[in-house]
Amino acid sequence: MIQLYGLRMSNYYSLIKALMIEKGVEFEEVKAPPTQEEDNLSRSPMGKMPSIGVDGQYLSESLAIAAYLDRIAPQPALLPSDPLAAAKVVELICHLKLDVELVARRCLPELLFKKPVSDETRESAKAELIKGMAAVDRIFVGGPYAAGDTVTLADFYTFYTFGLATGIGKAVMDLDLLADYPRIQAVIDLMAKHPSIARVEAEKAG
Repeated sequence: MIQLYGLRMSNYYSLIKALMIEKGVEFEEVKAPPTQEEDNLSRSPMGKMPSIGVDGQYLSESLAIAAYLDRIAPQPALLPSDPLAAAKVVELICHLKLDVELVARRCLPELLFKKPVSDETRESAKAELIKGMAAVDRIFVGGPYAAGDTVTLADFYTFYTFGLATGIGKAVMDLDLLADYPRIQAVIDLMAKHPSIARVEAEKAG
């Protein structure tokens, strides 16, 4: 059985948990906060959440874990069989992670710990988020899912990217990230009802 290490408050932990449920993979949750303690670093070299344990070996980074899950549980397939279409899904995920979620995280201390970030950090992050949203929108299909007419890995990343990023945008930058992007908002609303994500969110709330 796979061990899932982290905390339910983490959006990436929740994403991986939803993928495991989606794939029907057996797993157990192990509470493990993000620390620089050696036991945690042995699982996740940067001490981040989540990581997984597989027969005494460990794997970190959500995209790597997702790729592993897709290999051990090919169905339901979350990447298209066509190589280029699959690469386009990964391309979209990269832009969601790098140009939206990680940019928003620069202001996370102010949201979580009420520790104000500098005006320079806030304004630069805001400018890059606006640019990042435009980039995502250029390759976001939304028909009705992020990459077309079926659920893919990009839909899970869309849901869990904006759960965090929109909160930071509104609270710290007075910026509604999704105001001008109804296609992205529609996918988020659709995925909120998706069984695996609905279960994760219900258990998180409980």
